[in-house]
Amino acid sequence: MKYFPKKLTMTWIRNSYKEGSLTPEELAGEIVRRAEKYRDYNIWIVAPDLKRMMGYIEKLPKDMESLPLWGIPFAVKDNIDVAGSPTTAACPDYAYDPKEDAAVVKKLIEAGAFPVGKTNLDQFATGLVGIRSPYGEVKNALDPELISGGSSSGSAVSVALGMAAFSLGTDTAGSGRVPAALNCLVGYKPSLGAWSTKGVVPACASLDCVTVFANSLEDAEKVNLAARGVDEECCWSREYKEPLPKLPKKICLAKDGVTFYGPYEDIYKAKWEQAKKRIEDMGITVEYIDYTMFSKAASILYDGPWVAERWKDLGDFVESHPGKVFPVTETILRSGDKPEHTARKVFEAMHQLQEYRIRARHILKDAVLVMPTAGGTFKRDDVRKDPISTNSQMGLYTNHCNLLDMCAIAVPENTADTELPFGITIFSLSDQEGEILGTAEQFLKTQSIPFAVCGLHKKGFPLESQLTELGASYRESVNTAPHYRLYRLDTVPEKPGMVYDDKKGAAIAVDIYELPVVSVGAFLGQIRKPLCIGDVELSDGRIVKGFLCEECGSADAKEITDIGTYELV
Repeated sequence: MKYFPKKLTMTWIRNSYKEGSLTPEELAGEIVRRAEKYRDYNIWIVAPDLKRMMGYIEKLPKDMESLPLWGIPFAVKDNIDVAGSPTTAACPDYAYDPKEDAAVVKKLIEAGAFPVGKTNLDQFATGLVGIRSPYGEVKNALDPELISGGSSSGSAVSVALGMAAFSLGTDTAGSGRVPAALNCLVGYKPSLGAWSTKGVVPACASLDCVTVFANSLEDAEKVNLAARGVDEECCWSREYKEPLPKLPKKICLAKDGVTFYGPYEDIYKAKWEQAKKRIEDMGITVEYIDYTMFSKAASILYDGPWVAERWKDLGDFVESHPGKVFPVTETILRSGDKPEHTARKVFEAMHQLQEYRIRARHILKDAVLVMPTAGGTFKRDDVRKDPISTNSQMGLYTNHCNLLDMCAIAVPENTADTELPFGITIFSLSDQEGEILGTAEQFLKTQSIPFAVCGLHKKGFPLESQLTELGASYRESVNTAPHYRLYRLDTVPEKPGMVYDDKKGAAIAVDIYELPVVSVGAFLGQIRKPLCIGDVELSDGRIVKGFLCEECGSADAKEITDIGTYELV
């Protein structure tokens, strides 16, 4: 059986194509199989279909080097047009058959990528939770009891579960970032107008962006380069220079105003503190600022007259199709028809927002702002019981972005988190996309993993330098679970070897270091038989990576388990 990784990346796909171990047709077949496997996750409105995908694949030129995205599969949120598939915006009665691809879809196909299907969403892109769809609640890729985030829920989960290398979402209030954080992905929201919105069902047309979800920052950057550009047929299109990653002169963090919520608020708060420590150690000036202005700007989106813009585009449909819109969605859309949204109120809000934009430009000149992408998450059942306030909380740190004409990128705090991922979002001014890319690259390089050592790599011993020279730092001294035996190995210099034995084992003293992820490869290159790397269980139940010994290496070695330490005498 052909091997397919759990997650698809452009690097793996292109390398496999070059080696001849994979064809686009084989990849398309695997995507169809995975879509069937995860059918009950409610990811798709138009599910992956081999015949449809082959229609694109067969048109690819023979030279894969001629196109930057040759043979790369991508998913499309179903409020973005793909010719040959209906656009529903998650409302069956709204569905129409587009005659042509949305502008960004067309550009990506021309770059060699092929669409695999249309993904589920919070109806009319109204929501940040992922459960507001008549096509079913999209389940979180890591824990199906949790919300997947919205409105681009299906797009995010399709990438997280390996049915696309990247996907397109949209973002008005955070829909291209919240699902990224909740499914451990990168979510890139370009500056307003950098990507055309022609062929996109409007939510708030003046604020809407098409976005990308990917498993790596590198992949998101490749899509950004292929998708952006001025579109003369899009009235919101704007010209920007190609963003080149660069570091900002300053990183802004909120000195107050960061609150956490939901059943996992303590976990989110702890992960935010860890993220802040990493940011402070990046070697870039950090300034703690008053976040109040950004919160006030965010409140304008739903508490101000901008909700009337949604009603302007969708109100006629809602009025002419009674009972056909998801109840909570209709409630939100109808809020745009309240009599208090007068022309006077519109101009008052516009003037206030302009003041905020000027202040933001002053604060973020050559700088970025970093916030939690979300301050918590919820189980799907929690959101059903309280759909309005839970949704509002999910947008606390996202709603200001487009109103203030900013770009943003959401990245995981820990790219290997498979339980309850937490993410940060890096914001900057619309003409400073390079700064958010550079900051994201630098932050991801600071990610580390806990690593257990039991011998000469321990703190104060001769081989500790092999760790510290790679940027590792000592964290704590602990005991393993009582499932290990220790042997004196016949190596130069002599080292202890720890072997798993759950019947006659004992607790062994180990030191835990934080090893930067970017240094793991270099560290592995220094390890020689019979030592190896494996999972080490600690006395408190944690599982960390660490040194173990192959069983053959201990065959003629002296057991020193009773010593219980690394000291060789």
